[in-house]
Amino acid sequence: MVKHYELIHPKTTMRVLSRYEIEQLRDIDSETYELVKRCCYAVLSAGSQSDNYLELKEEFRHFDIEVQQEDRGIVLNLINPPESAFVDGEIIRGVREQLFSVLRDVLYAQESVLKAHRFNLSNSEDITNAVFHLLRNANVLKPDCIPNLAVCWGGHSIPLQEYQYTKDVGYQMGLRGLDIGTGCGPGAMKGPMKGATIGHAKQHLRTGRYIGITEPGIIATEAPNPIVNELIILPDIEKRLEAFVRLAHGIVIFPGGPGTAEELLYLLGVLLHPDNHNMPFPLVLTGPQETEAYLRDIDRFIGSTLGSVAQKRYQIIIDDPVKVAQVMKEGITRVEDYRRRRNDAYFFNWGLTIDPDFQLPFDPTHDAMANLCLSKDQPAHRLAADLRRAFSGIVAGNVKEVGITRVMEHGPYQLRGDADVLAGMDNLLSAMVSHGRMRISGNYTPCYEIVPADCCNE
Repeated sequence: MVKHYELIHPKTTMRVLSRYEIEQLRDIDSETYELVKRCCYAVLSAGSQSDNYLELKEEFRHFDIEVQQEDRGIVLNLINPPESAFVDGEIIRGVREQLFSVLRDVLYAQESVLKAHRFNLSNSEDITNAVFHLLRNANVLKPDCIPNLAVCWGGHSIPLQEYQYTKDVGYQMGLRGLDIGTGCGPGAMKGPMKGATIGHAKQHLRTGRYIGITEPGIIATEAPNPIVNELIILPDIEKRLEAFVRLAHGIVIFPGGPGTAEELLYLLGVLLHPDNHNMPFPLVLTGPQETEAYLRDIDRFIGSTLGSVAQKRYQIIIDDPVKVAQVMKEGITRVEDYRRRRNDAYFFNWGLTIDPDFQLPFDPTHDAMANLCLSKDQPAHRLAADLRRAFSGIVAGNVKEVGITRVMEHGPYQLRGDADVLAGMDNLLSAMVSHGRMRISGNYTPCYEIVPADCCNE
């Protein structure tokens, strides 16, 4: 294969690195180098409609990246980059910025947070402080802005009519001056951002923010969409989810697969903590008319597992983008009032209590998945934590390299627990499969098995 080279200079972030940082990136045997390489390839592949890890891995095989130093700073030498990242031989500006966001976040996370032992990452307060430092380093915290960030969650694999609906919701929120944060990928993560750009343009708002929050295991198969103008890569899924809920002033959830269920369970588990009982946090589940049955499936699952208290923390709105935007705007106004009265920060929700069960990284090995306590013989917020872990493992088995490899080698994950909890989970997962919400292309082979057992391992 003939090699194609491109030299890329930074325009904004990471214009100056220490010699140590550059040497670390140039060490082709280092773990950091491989992480940077994979994340950079994902950024260069923005707009890809494939979530097949094996296909992407084959394309990735011919790609390489070298870090060079000139007197004026750092230069990236890209070898066989995807052609879609260039226009008439010039790299797209947004892609260039995201490339150096990768270096900024991975280097800082690896050296200043994970390896420097500045924080005790088994301690809840230190984990929150680490998330804060990562977001501050990415310059995503804006202390001079009133609350206006609506985070949107939803599936990356959705039909066209649902994608159009997410755009319509984003447009209505953009008209009302709301900025958008998502998981930065395609589908329901791209649609709201794209719609909001039109809403902002109509209102002549030129400072619209389209914040994409991801992590290394996800970005490899869900490349950032081209609307993202602030990309942040957190070290793992738990810190990514904490970043979402501490940054967000309200959250809209569209129909999705197990990743969306994981996000919903995480948020409900946090909101069900007794310390957060009176905290306003607008949460809307919404979709076009044809998704009503599926959204009701999710609602029944929440009711059967976490109870009616959890159901009261969200509102379901069917096929009404205007109402979604109005509810979100009104809810965020209440958030502003609540934080102002308590002298809380607008830009980072320090007052939200997050139990360590939601903060400590979960490695979805087969033993860990089998030992989850999927039983109602525990507080609802703790059951939510284990349900979140179960869906996190299914996400790993669907799209992450480590999960796919484990399932290929050892067979499907096994999930055990109360019969009614497992029945509700099985029904919801079956609905996701039948609605094509597990993957974009190809037939879906489940990476899990439901094994009824009315007990939990201690």
